[in-house]
Amino acid sequence: MPTAAIIGCGDVSSVHFAALAGTPDVELVAVCDADPDRLAAAVAAHGVPGYASHLDLLAKARPDVVHICTPHHLHASLAADFLEAGVNVIVEKPLAHTLEEGRRLVDVAERSPAKIGVCFQNRYNATSQAMRELLDGGSLGQLLGASATVMWHRSGDYYRDRPWRGTWAEGGGGLMMNQAIHTVDLLQWLVGDVAKVEGRAATRALAGVIEVEDTAEFVAEHENGARSVFYATLANAVNAPVTLDIVTENATISLRGDLTVTYADGSVEVIKEQLQETGGRSYWGASHELLIKDFYAKLEAPGPFWINPAEASKSLRIVKDIYAQSYPDLADLVA
Repeated sequence: MPTAAIIGCGDVSSVHFAALAGTPDVELVAVCDADPDRLAAAVAAHGVPGYASHLDLLAKARPDVVHICTPHHLHASLAADFLEAGVNVIVEKPLAHTLEEGRRLVDVAERSPAKIGVCFQNRYNATSQAMRELLDGGSLGQLLGASATVMWHRSGDYYRDRPWRGTWAEGGGGLMMNQAIHTVDLLQWLVGDVAKVEGRAATRALAGVIEVEDTAEFVAEHENGARSVFYATLANAVNAPVTLDIVTENATISLRGDLTVTYADGSVEVIKEQLQETGGRSYWGASHELLIKDFYAKLEAPGPFWINPAEASKSLRIVKDIYAQSYPDLADLVA
């Protein structure tokens, strides 16, 4: 039976604890957090040893898999330490808070015998899988383009509660790194690798609270000739459903919670999204548990996990390219 540990016992760890609780053939053996109160709460809740240092956890608990749920600036360095020790890793998005750290983790992952998966769990949504299957089937004809929106709301208190979220040094960015990167990932995964992107990021609603962006837009040219347009903001009044529309020669595929496929002959197909309790917030999606279970199911399979650092670096590069265009005077800070 594989053993697991969770590093970082803050907000998003709840979905990892819930996923492990729903996976009876995996044993949670340790937790780790630098914050003594969060660590004590996790130890009490789960009845396993707690460690303030990930190196102590590695030396004493030596789990088969670690789940990294820390602030962004720790993702790559922690993942690299465990991969170099031969321990498998599940790491929350983003891959890293800088391109340099991301590239280093890609290199470490390629050398390590251990596996690493990055939590772009929305690829496991029923609607995302259906879109992928439709596009791969060939019956829809040439893929012409796509559009996507993330119209969400975050208050100043959201950032004051976890100050790292609003900083370049620890968050690596704002809206695009912490919320919209999931949709950026879906866009490039479904439509195709991005050859060129032009866009702008700015702070429209939370100036004075955060130093990073809360709004962004871009146009992407894909290697297959398709074009995508993207808009995201945290200045909306509510957390509206993410939208993603893909246009092909023979159909339009529209994601609005559920998936609607409108064919050129006028026929319409609706594919429902699965609804399940994740132990976290509704806007995190419903598929963390599916990704985590799939990772454990493939631990002994040959080759890397399919959402690995090389794959996850694609969305990171898009986001960082937007930052480079938007903040030329902060080049060292936003890279």
